[in-house]
Amino acid sequence: MKIKVLIIDDSALIRSILSEIIRAQNDMEVVGVAPDPIVARDMIKQCNPDVLTLDVEMPKMDGLDFLEKLMRLRPMPVIMVSSLTERGSEITMRALELGAVDFVTKPKLSIQSGMLEYAQAITDKIRAASKARVRSRAVIGTSSAPTQNTVLPAMKNPLISSEKLIIIGASTGGTEAIKSFLMQMPSDCPGILITQHMPEGFTKSFAKRLDGICKISVLEAQGGERILPGHAYIAPGHSHLLLSRSGANYVTAIEDSEPVNRHRPSVDVLFRSAAKSAGKNAVGVILTGMGKDGAEGMLEMKNAGAYNFAQDEATCVVFGMPKEAIAVGSVDEVMALNDLPASVLNYLDKTGSRALRV
Repeated sequence: MKIKVLIIDDSALIRSILSEIIRAQNDMEVVGVAPDPIVARDMIKQCNPDVLTLDVEMPKMDGLDFLEKLMRLRPMPVIMVSSLTERGSEITMRALELGAVDFVTKPKLSIQSGMLEYAQAITDKIRAASKARVRSRAVIGTSSAPTQNTVLPAMKNPLISSEKLIIIGASTGGTEAIKSFLMQMPSDCPGILITQHMPEGFTKSFAKRLDGICKISVLEAQGGERILPGHAYIAPGHSHLLLSRSGANYVTAIEDSEPVNRHRPSVDVLFRSAAKSAGKNAVGVILTGMGKDGAEGMLEMKNAGAYNFAQDEATCVVFGMPKEAIAVGSVDEVMALNDLPASVLNYLDKTGSRALRV
């Protein structure tokens, strides 16, 4: 059965291009196009789509207002179509908080040629979205992140914070999963490195948003920073993030080399650098996401002595990356998203005295 897609965008050109891309796929079809959310409301009832693509800024009703009402009354997979601007990135972050599964960006220059270049990414996201677990916003607080605002107690062994590291990878659905994880971290937690599949321009807004609501400091990595306890460093959307060493210190490194698994930043690149530079002093965490990026790198981490956690299927938006990591044998424990932060810190407290040497 084909994936039924409804396109909502005030631009006739974008509607046409997205329709062309989707109709070219054997496993999906366009069941309708709408110039605004008012028209879309009736089309949703008539067409019963599997996935919506939704423009952020539209006449008659703002995309965010429509999304909020939709996720409360009739939750379904939504992919936001966003402009690559500071305002666009901030709105998109809010859309993901409201329940959008993922987003694509409109090219800055030639819209038509740019969108066609993104055809594979767009269709991959639609396929992932069609399988996503989407919950009503009314019950999110009691399912995927019930104690998101609860900060965990300080580390029992303060030495652990400067010697150990937490390495996280995520993709589709990962922005909210990372938020849930970091909001529970105490101010003295070990340094955290994160790769989230996200384009350039959005990672800075993502880091800034998290920094304002978390107990720890969250920043977009620039390269060369000393990794400190109580800090999380997010891979910039234009480059791979790697863990490196400078003498006795861990530091960040940035590389704009070729994409890995079609991603830059890539989770595999981060995990492999953690295996090389930290070994058993690293703890790996793989969260919700489509594809297999991170599976092989996490296996290298495990072979180097790291202990690894994966988010379980029930709390993932898309159980792709964790599933692949589990399949290759790189994961030690699988659990619900909300249990991960405490389990990671408990493991570090329990084993820290035995693993403080490289």
